[in-house]
Amino acid sequence: MIEPHAPAPPGSAQSRNRPGGDAESPLRLPVRQDTGRFLVLAGVFVCAACGLVYELELVALATYLMGDSVAQTSVVLSVMVFAMGIGSLAAKRLRRHAAAGFGAVEAVLALVGGCSAMALYAVFAWTGDWGGVWANGPRTLLVAFSLATGLLIGAEVPLLMELIQRIRRQDAGGAVADLSAADYVGALVGGLAFPFLLLPLLGQLTGALITGAVNAVVGGALVLGLFRQDLTRRARRLLVAVNVCVLVVLGSAAVLVDDFERAARQAMYGPDVRVALHTDMQEVLLTGGRDGRPLNLFLDGRLRVSGRDELRYHEALVHPAMNGPHTRVLVLGGGDGLAVREVLRHTGVRRVDVVELDAGVVRLARRDPSLSALNAHALDDPRVRVTTADAFDWLRGAAPPAAYDVVVSDLPHPGITASTKLYSQEFYGLARRVLAPGGRLVVHGGAVEHRTRDFWTVDATLRAAGLHTAAYRVRGRQAGFAAGPDRSPLSTSHAHRDWGFVLAAPRRLPGGPRLDPSGPRTRTLTDASLAADARAAEETRVRGLPASTLIHPRYTG
Repeated sequence: MIEPHAPAPPGSAQSRNRPGGDAESPLRLPVRQDTGRFLVLAGVFVCAACGLVYELELVALATYLMGDSVAQTSVVLSVMVFAMGIGSLAAKRLRRHAAAGFGAVEAVLALVGGCSAMALYAVFAWTGDWGGVWANGPRTLLVAFSLATGLLIGAEVPLLMELIQRIRRQDAGGAVADLSAADYVGALVGGLAFPFLLLPLLGQLTGALITGAVNAVVGGALVLGLFRQDLTRRARRLLVAVNVCVLVVLGSAAVLVDDFERAARQAMYGPDVRVALHTDMQEVLLTGGRDGRPLNLFLDGRLRVSGRDELRYHEALVHPAMNGPHTRVLVLGGGDGLAVREVLRHTGVRRVDVVELDAGVVRLARRDPSLSALNAHALDDPRVRVTTADAFDWLRGAAPPAAYDVVVSDLPHPGITASTKLYSQEFYGLARRVLAPGGRLVVHGGAVEHRTRDFWTVDATLRAAGLHTAAYRVRGRQAGFAAGPDRSPLSTSHAHRDWGFVLAAPRRLPGGPRLDPSGPRTRTLTDASLAADARAAEETRVRGLPASTLIHPRYTG
């Protein structure tokens, strides 16, 4: 309810600024009151959109750098909401100087929020392998930025409430409703703009910097344009100078962001980065592959292919599953073409269907000279058909029942939150449905030695889906980076030393995993080594583990 003639409460800015203090004297504005209120609400809308972009940016970058999106989201949201409450309480002391306080808050918020992604990435890139007190540097900085951003966002509302009341008195409920509406609609726009506009067009770092610049311009313009009479001449000059400095910092960072990213990549991966691109799904990097240097493929900073030992991994993944009928084969994931290369070495294969989420990885596997040479141009074989889709959705909707003799699950580690559903009982139930009688399913289950419970949870989940299993592991060499959910550089002593696999079928697998006697000759596997690998895996078995489901994921991350 609007009360244009309601008297100002004692001690308010209006009662202090008028002679006698007993009759309302509206704030002098350069525009009409209705226009002024509209401009304040428009400022609320923009500031709310910027605030949510900062929040989503921290969540996205923390998940990208440190994995486990559930944990990172929980940390950012809980810390930020807590800090917003503290910021609101602290802002009560600034109400007497609401215009100057709001201008200062927006300038600092623009600087902190705009630079947060760049600072977090810098700490991760340059201190990630220092160890000691620096080991948790990125996580500490994440909490610090969440706390600072929440404090500043929380301080906005009391100050805006004071400013809008100075334009025209309104009952508290009506003012809160107006501000909340503008705030929530702005949050909606910011929340949609981040994944569909800022992230694909500008990237994480530039998107945050541009958002900070918008925040600074709108906050400064609102105060200096609408409430300049509330500021002393010195305060106006200081606010202009601060905002100019913030914009110079953000603009300079935006100009240098490409050089910054290249330097950060070199700090993390060395000077041998040959391809670095952002697909619609993830960051893809290739290092080496020329002049005798081994090729490495990184997806979102996690080592997916190491030219030093990929043959050992892919032979172990594919060949035990090919012992039996293998006319039609389904490869889930495997967009790099390396698992398909091993499948096509078997002469009985007539068709291979590949379901890969990221079309950019498939294009790279076909076009990059080093990667296509490594996969022997397998994706261009006429027997191979590639479908760009989510493996879960494809199995649920498009997959024909009982169509495949072999299903090869070459998917990211189950500890990566986005991959957890692809290691669930429901997913394996769908995979079981597409297996022909006598078919086999093989799953990469992660490192047995390093993540023992995760690996045996995969085995328990396959059994819960009605499949008989045989587990085995092979030794690998993955020094320098983790192939699991953690993308941090690792010391050699902590690097994953093996890969674990689970061979599963609707019928029992007598004798465990074996090679096809009539199949191609493998360079890293024999029946004797497979038997030893199965015994080595069995010695680590953790019994009594529950299955992982969509509703209750069990992987530790």
